[in-house]
Amino acid sequence: MDGILPLWKERGQTSHDCVFKLRKILKTKKIGHSGTLDPDVDGVLPICIGKGTKIVEYLVDSGKVYTGEITLGFSTTTEDRSGDIVEQQALTRPFTKEEIDQAMKQLTGTITQIPPMYSAVKVNGKRLYEYARNNETVERPQRKAEIYSFERISEPVTHEDNTQSWRFEVSCGKGTYVRTLAVDTGKLLGVPAHMSDLTRLKSGGFSKEQSYTIAEVQKAVDEQRVSELLLPLEYGVSEFVQVTIDADLWQKVKNGMRLPFRAFGLQEHPEELVAIFYQEQLISIYKAHDKYHDMMKPVKVIRTEIGE
Repeated sequence: MDGILPLWKERGQTSHDCVFKLRKILKTKKIGHSGTLDPDVDGVLPICIGKGTKIVEYLVDSGKVYTGEITLGFSTTTEDRSGDIVEQQALTRPFTKEEIDQAMKQLTGTITQIPPMYSAVKVNGKRLYEYARNNETVERPQRKAEIYSFERISEPVTHEDNTQSWRFEVSCGKGTYVRTLAVDTGKLLGVPAHMSDLTRLKSGGFSKEQSYTIAEVQKAVDEQRVSELLLPLEYGVSEFVQVTIDADLWQKVKNGMRLPFRAFGLQEHPEELVAIFYQEQLISIYKAHDKYHDMMKPVKVIRTEIGE
């Protein structure tokens, strides 16, 4: 069983929980997920099965779309609603839509983020959340993030406890901490803030509408139609430069040979990864050679037999 399963992860379970359950349901150990979701977050979680695990990293690299809620008035240890309150400030007045929109606009494009302490980023060989759990402080590395759009999608609501919240939608590149976007929005407005809700609508090229819950996967297995839920490996490289080769070149590619880029019919040295196809099947991923300008080398061999 090979392919990609767009899973809808429900709240209350970790990404690892989903993989564990699917291994039992599908009776295979070769399963991996693309892009961890926190237990409190629901949304699209692409699952790679069998040979699909060879392309999981390329799904991680793709952009993501989230919808969620920002609350002003207090911040938390985890930057979301699951953490303990670390700073609280009653709002003396509600912020206007214009003020909110202007703050969010400043967080679009290429921005710099400092990862939350409760995150899996490693510093000196140790995860940040490990430092946080031990009440240890450590200097966190700054990271670049690409924010394609970050917009308010509801009217701001003022609450009785002198907090204010609104819903947003963000389209962003890999490695973005949406929790930190919420906190940084508050900083620009001069008040503590946190992310009070989050759902991932798109990931790895998959949308909510394409996704299945674990219960739906179990039902499909019981009805012996689980193959209908799986998308081919080829879907995971749909945005790559794609080259189709003949039988002679196939013999060389499946053995992982380095080849001139012109052998693939390319007119110039490719800057991006190239997906190599034979008989409509993805067989390898190639990239430009580091030293020899006219050569390409395999990054990953996907198939060595057609029909696998």
